[in-house]
Amino acid sequence: MLWQLTQTLWVGGFWLIHLGLQSVLDRIGLAPLLIDEVASAVQVPVVGFAAACVIFQALVLVKADGLVSLWRDFRGQVLLMALYACAMFVAVRVGWPEAQRWQEFSFLVLGFSGVVLVLQPVPGSSGRVREAHP
Repeated sequence: MLWQLTQTLWVGGFWLIHLGLQSVLDRIGLAPLLIDEVASAVQVPVVGFAAACVIFQALVLVKADGLVSLWRDFRGQVLLMALYACAMFVAVRVGWPEAQRWQEFSFLVLGFSGVVLVLQPVPGSSGRVREAHP
């Protein structure tokens, strides 16, 4: 249950803010520059919250299936990719702030990692995912 709740919060919130907020601000007639500024200000807290939730989900996966599941289980690999996307977003934002496209790329990798994760079974359920072979 904790897996699903955490997943709903970060993946649902991510896409709601990314797709919903920007389209609503555009629809009410705000200037494009203002919309970009609001979206930029909201991205950092969303990525931080997603990183915290991804770490929590990784802990739930490790508790259910063991530490090796982070590398061998597809869900663990997707969680590591999402965590990497969070780290890259922060690293590019701090170290190379003018690289807006790399920030957007990291942001979208995080979002699509969440979508892929939603399609996977919950750890500990009967529908196990095949393990990736090295």
